[in-house]
Amino acid sequence: MTQFAFGYAFALFTALIVIIGDFAIKTAADAGHTITSTYVAIGVALYGVSALFWFYAMQHVTLAQAGVAYSMLTLVALAVIGAVWFGEALHAREYAGLSCALLSMVLMSRLA
Repeated sequence: MTQFAFGYAFALFTALIVIIGDFAIKTAADAGHTITSTYVAIGVALYGVSALFWFYAMQHVTLAQAGVAYSMLTLVALAVIGAVWFGEALHAREYAGLSCALLSMVLMSRLA
């Protein structure tokens, strides 16, 4: 596996961990839990773990490449989770933003 592939793999794994953490925190917020709830604690702990993988991602690719990969996956996944699980509406503006995120990923990958 190349340095580039390792970097993207770490960035994407970081995003997956954060997405699970965001899901836990959103679940707590929608259920009216307090900031000291188990769901919030799990979300915060996952954010901390994600920082370790982010460190490894930055050892293998540029910050811009890691940032775009992380942001793209996070935006797409959270939009889908918000729409499917939490019933949040997606409008043309959101679809345009998601398209831009995907395009930025393609552009950054080809320029690497």
